[in-house]
Amino acid sequence: MSDSRKILAIYSYMDLLIDTIKELRSKGFEDIRAFSPVPSHEIEDALDRGYEPSKVKYFTLCGAILGACVGAAFTVLTSLDWPIVTSAKPIVSVPPYMIIIFECMILIGGLSTFLGLIINSRLRKNVDPIHYDERFSNDKFGILVTVDSGDFEQVEHILRDFGSEELKLNGEVLEEKVIEEEPEEEKPAEAAADEKPVETEEEKPAEAAADKKESDS
Repeated sequence: MSDSRKILAIYSYMDLLIDTIKELRSKGFEDIRAFSPVPSHEIEDALDRGYEPSKVKYFTLCGAILGACVGAAFTVLTSLDWPIVTSAKPIVSVPPYMIIIFECMILIGGLSTFLGLIINSRLRKNVDPIHYDERFSNDKFGILVTVDSGDFEQVEHILRDFGSEELKLNGEVLEEKVIEEEPEEEKPAEAAADEKPVETEEEKPAEAAADKKESDS
Protein backbone atom coordinates (compact mmCIF):
# COMPACT_ATOMS: atom_id res chain seq x y z
CA MET A 1 0.00 0.00 0.00
CA SER A 2 1.42 3.38 -0.98
CA ASP A 3 2.04 6.07 1.65
CA SER A 4 -0.37 8.98 1.95
CA ARG A 5 0.81 12.56 1.76
CA LYS A 6 -0.89 15.81 2.78
CA ILE A 7 -0.57 18.86 0.55
CA LEU A 8 -1.84 22.28 1.61
CA ALA A 9 -2.83 24.92 -0.96
CA ILE A 10 -3.40 28.59 -0.10
CA TYR A 11 -5.80 30.88 -2.01
CA SER A 12 -6.88 34.51 -1.83
CA TYR A 13 -10.26 34.12 -3.54
CA MET A 14 -13.17 31.89 -2.60
CA ASP A 15 -14.17 31.26 -6.23
CA LEU A 16 -10.79 29.66 -6.99
CA LEU A 17 -11.10 27.54 -3.86
CA ILE A 18 -14.56 26.26 -4.85
CA ASP A 19 -13.48 25.52 -8.44
CA THR A 20 -10.50 23.56 -7.14
CA ILE A 21 -12.68 21.49 -4.80
CA LYS A 22 -15.06 20.64 -7.64
CA GLU A 23 -12.18 19.63 -9.90
CA LEU A 24 -10.66 17.40 -7.22
CA ARG A 25 -14.07 15.79 -6.64
CA SER A 26 -14.48 15.13 -10.35
CA LYS A 27 -11.08 13.39 -10.40
CA GLY A 28 -12.10 11.09 -7.56
CA PHE A 29 -10.21 12.67 -4.63
CA GLU A 30 -12.41 12.56 -1.52
CA ASP A 31 -10.15 13.27 1.46
CA ILE A 32 -10.39 17.05 1.24
CA ARG A 33 -10.60 19.64 4.02
CA ALA A 34 -11.19 23.36 3.43
CA PHE A 35 -10.23 26.36 5.59
CA SER A 36 -12.04 29.67 5.43
CA PRO A 37 -11.92 32.86 7.53
CA VAL A 38 -15.72 33.22 7.16
CA PRO A 39 -18.62 30.73 6.96
CA SER A 40 -19.70 29.91 3.40
CA HIS A 41 -22.57 27.70 2.19
CA GLU A 42 -20.93 27.50 -1.23
CA ILE A 43 -17.87 25.82 0.23
CA GLU A 44 -20.10 23.44 2.22
CA ASP A 45 -22.02 22.54 -0.94
CA ALA A 46 -18.77 21.89 -2.83
CA LEU A 47 -17.49 19.66 -0.02
CA ASP A 48 -20.80 17.81 0.39
CA ARG A 49 -20.37 14.30 -0.96
CA GLY A 50 -24.10 13.65 -1.05
CA TYR A 51 -23.59 10.05 0.03
CA GLU A 52 -25.81 10.11 3.12
CA PRO A 53 -28.15 12.59 4.86
CA SER A 54 -27.38 14.23 8.16
CA LYS A 55 -27.77 12.04 11.25
CA VAL A 56 -28.70 14.95 13.54
CA LYS A 57 -32.43 14.32 12.97
CA TYR A 58 -32.13 10.91 14.66
CA PHE A 59 -30.69 12.57 17.74
CA THR A 60 -33.64 14.97 17.75
CA LEU A 61 -36.18 12.15 17.40
CA CYS A 62 -34.65 10.05 20.16
CA GLY A 63 -34.36 13.09 22.42
CA ALA A 64 -38.01 14.06 21.83
CA ILE A 65 -39.23 10.53 22.64
CA LEU A 66 -37.06 10.43 25.77
CA GLY A 67 -38.34 13.86 26.82
CA ALA A 68 -41.97 12.80 26.41
CA CYS A 69 -41.34 9.67 28.49
CA VAL A 70 -39.60 11.71 31.19
CA GLY A 71 -42.47 14.22 31.30
CA ALA A 72 -45.09 11.46 31.55
CA ALA A 73 -43.17 9.60 34.23
CA PHE A 74 -42.56 12.80 36.21
CA THR A 75 -46.23 13.81 36.32
CA VAL A 76 -47.72 10.32 36.87
CA LEU A 77 -45.27 9.22 39.58
CA THR A 78 -45.60 12.57 41.38
CA SER A 79 -49.40 12.26 41.41
CA LEU A 80 -49.25 8.68 42.70
CA ASP A 81 -46.71 9.59 45.40
CA TRP A 82 -48.87 12.48 46.69
CA PRO A 83 -52.42 11.57 45.77
CA ILE A 84 -54.92 14.40 46.15
CA VAL A 85 -58.54 13.34 45.69
CA THR A 86 -60.67 16.18 44.37
CA SER A 87 -64.42 15.64 43.81
CA ALA A 88 -63.87 11.96 43.06
CA LYS A 89 -61.69 12.79 40.05
CA PRO A 90 -58.99 10.29 39.00
CA ILE A 91 -55.55 10.67 40.55
CA VAL A 92 -53.82 10.26 37.18
CA SER A 93 -55.38 12.52 34.55
CA VAL A 94 -53.55 12.70 31.21
CA PRO A 95 -54.97 15.94 29.68
CA PRO A 96 -53.52 18.26 32.35
CA TYR A 97 -50.16 16.51 32.05
CA MET A 98 -49.81 17.17 28.30
CA ILE A 99 -48.30 20.62 28.87
CA ILE A 100 -45.55 19.23 31.09
CA ILE A 101 -44.94 16.29 28.72
CA PHE A 102 -44.71 18.68 25.75
CA GLU A 103 -42.26 21.00 27.52
CA CYS A 104 -39.99 18.10 28.55
CA MET A 105 -40.10 16.75 24.99
CA ILE A 106 -39.00 20.14 23.56
CA LEU A 107 -36.28 20.62 26.21
CA ILE A 108 -34.58 17.22 25.90
CA GLY A 109 -35.15 17.12 22.14
CA GLY A 110 -33.38 20.47 21.74
CA LEU A 111 -30.44 19.42 23.92
CA SER A 112 -30.15 16.17 21.96
CA THR A 113 -30.08 18.13 18.70
CA PHE A 114 -27.22 20.26 20.00
CA LEU A 115 -25.33 17.15 21.13
CA GLY A 116 -25.85 15.48 17.76
CA LEU A 117 -24.59 18.60 15.97
CA ILE A 118 -21.37 18.58 18.01
CA ILE A 119 -20.77 14.86 17.44
CA ASN A 120 -21.49 14.86 13.69
CA SER A 121 -19.61 18.08 12.93
CA ARG A 122 -16.45 16.54 14.45
CA LEU A 123 -15.49 19.77 16.18
CA ARG A 124 -12.84 17.94 18.18
CA LYS A 125 -11.04 16.74 15.06
CA ASN A 126 -8.01 18.95 15.38
CA VAL A 127 -5.60 19.73 12.57
CA ASP A 128 -1.90 19.21 12.96
CA PRO A 129 -0.28 22.68 13.24
CA ILE A 130 2.13 21.70 10.47
CA HIS A 131 -0.87 21.42 8.10
CA TYR A 132 -2.41 24.77 9.07
CA ASP A 133 -1.63 28.38 8.26
CA GLU A 134 -2.44 31.30 10.55
CA ARG A 135 -3.59 33.34 7.55
CA PHE A 136 -6.73 31.18 7.36
CA SER A 137 -8.02 33.15 10.35
CA ASN A 138 -7.41 36.44 8.56
CA ASP A 139 -7.95 36.72 4.80
CA LYS A 140 -6.79 33.50 3.12
CA PHE A 141 -8.52 30.28 2.09
CA GLY A 142 -6.96 26.84 2.07
CA ILE A 143 -7.38 23.23 0.96
CA LEU A 144 -5.76 20.25 2.64
CA VAL A 145 -5.74 17.19 0.39
CA THR A 146 -4.63 13.74 1.50
CA VAL A 147 -3.51 11.59 -1.43
CA ASP A 148 -1.38 8.57 -2.19
CA SER A 149 2.18 9.16 -3.32
CA GLY A 150 1.30 7.98 -6.83
CA ASP A 151 -1.36 10.71 -7.26
CA PHE A 152 0.67 13.49 -5.65
CA GLU A 153 1.89 15.08 -8.88
CA GLN A 154 -1.61 15.06 -10.41
CA VAL A 155 -3.06 16.84 -7.37
CA GLU A 156 -0.17 19.32 -7.37
CA HIS A 157 -0.85 20.21 -11.02
CA ILE A 158 -4.57 20.69 -10.31
CA LEU A 159 -3.88 22.99 -7.37
CA ARG A 160 -1.41 25.09 -9.36
CA ASP A 161 -3.60 25.25 -12.48
CA PHE A 162 -6.54 26.57 -10.44
CA GLY A 163 -4.66 29.54 -9.01
CA SER A 164 -3.09 28.44 -5.74
CA GLU A 165 -0.66 31.07 -4.48
CA GLU A 166 1.38 28.71 -2.36
CA LEU A 167 1.71 24.96 -1.81
CA LYS A 168 3.05 23.38 1.36
CA LEU A 169 4.11 19.83 2.15
CA ASN A 170 4.76 19.08 5.82
CA GLY A 171 5.05 22.81 6.49
CA GLU A 172 7.61 23.45 3.77
CA VAL A 173 6.83 25.50 0.68
CA LEU A 174 6.84 23.54 -2.58
CA GLU A 175 8.65 25.31 -5.37
CA GLU A 176 7.30 24.95 -8.89
CA LYS A 177 9.46 22.72 -11.03
CA VAL A 178 10.88 24.50 -14.06
CA ILE A 179 12.14 22.35 -16.91
CA GLU A 180 15.21 24.01 -18.46
CA GLU A 181 16.48 23.11 -21.90
CA GLU A 182 19.99 21.76 -21.92
CA PRO A 183 22.39 24.10 -23.79
CA GLU A 184 24.15 22.71 -26.81
CA GLU A 185 27.59 21.45 -26.04
CA GLU A 186 30.32 23.69 -27.44
CA LYS A 187 32.94 21.99 -29.56
CA PRO A 188 36.47 22.08 -28.23
CA ALA A 189 38.75 24.70 -29.75
CA GLU A 190 41.19 22.06 -31.02
CA ALA A 191 38.46 20.17 -32.86
CA ALA A 192 37.27 23.40 -34.45
CA ALA A 193 40.80 24.23 -35.61
CA ASP A 194 41.22 20.80 -37.22
CA GLU A 195 38.10 21.22 -39.25
CA LYS A 196 38.84 22.56 -42.74
CA PRO A 197 36.41 24.87 -44.48
CA VAL A 198 34.55 23.26 -47.34
CA GLU A 199 35.32 24.84 -50.71
CA THR A 200 32.36 25.95 -52.73
CA GLU A 201 31.98 25.61 -56.47
CA GLU A 202 32.51 29.36 -56.94
CA GLU A 203 35.86 29.36 -55.10
CA LYS A 204 37.42 26.46 -57.09
CA PRO A 205 37.62 28.26 -60.56
CA ALA A 206 39.21 31.29 -58.90
CA GLU A 207 41.94 29.16 -57.29
CA ALA A 208 42.54 27.28 -60.58
CA ALA A 209 42.97 30.58 -62.45
CA ALA A 210 45.48 31.84 -59.91
CA ASP A 211 47.56 28.66 -60.17
CA LYS A 212 47.57 28.91 -63.98
CA LYS A 213 48.74 32.52 -63.80
CA GLU A 214 51.66 31.58 -61.58
CA SER A 215 52.72 28.73 -63.92
CA ASP A 216 52.69 31.05 -66.97
CA SER A 217 54.89 33.55 -65.23
